[in-house]
Amino acid sequence: MSDAFYRAVRFLGTPPFSMTSAPVVIGVEHVPRTGRCLIAATHQSPYDIPILIRHTPRLLDFVSIVEVFRNPLVAWFYGSLNAFPLDRSRPDAKTVRVIVDRLRRSRAVTIFPEGGFRKGTDFVVHTRRIRPGSGRIARLAGAAIVPCVIINSQAYSRPVSWLPLRRTRYGLIYGAPIEPTFEPEVIEAKLIDAFVSLHADLSERMGAAR
Repeated sequence: MSDAFYRAVRFLGTPPFSMTSAPVVIGVEHVPRTGRCLIAATHQSPYDIPILIRHTPRLLDFVSIVEVFRNPLVAWFYGSLNAFPLDRSRPDAKTVRVIVDRLRRSRAVTIFPEGGFRKGTDFVVHTRRIRPGSGRIARLAGAAIVPCVIINSQAYSRPVSWLPLRRTRYGLIYGAPIEPTFEPEVIEAKLIDAFVSLHADLSERMGAAR
């Protein structure tokens, strides 16, 4: 792991987003500044990750899909950012152990409970479905889950969005932590409810900010 590399990437990567966007960011105070923290975020594009790096006050260890680690260059870059792979094709006890270990070391770990990019009608707000496991991890590690919803990160897939005009619109909202004192199924149900309510709140705030 390399926190120094993470900080360097955040320092160098922040200006392009600052010059191109006018984001709506809500609820940063819900992210604990110290101690174990599990952030569960929605996932609609690869740009969710740099947006989370930019706006989250903690250094984040990301759980990424194993497929991206098959590219040696990407594997080096992600690994240097403290990310580690998850094999979605089977129960991955090794990755669960890594997550729990890092949380018990008071790090902040980011997971994407939908299991991949989810857009349109596949988005959790519409399906109310996530992959099981986040509740069990929270219980094992004794870590509260901070729900996070990101809207319109996919705007950066358009080259024009990178022009330094501060016109690119995206939103990020963190919700109140969900304590790990409930049963895993209850934690995950609360997480889904949080995604739905946070998405509605952020959508309203982004509309009001236009």
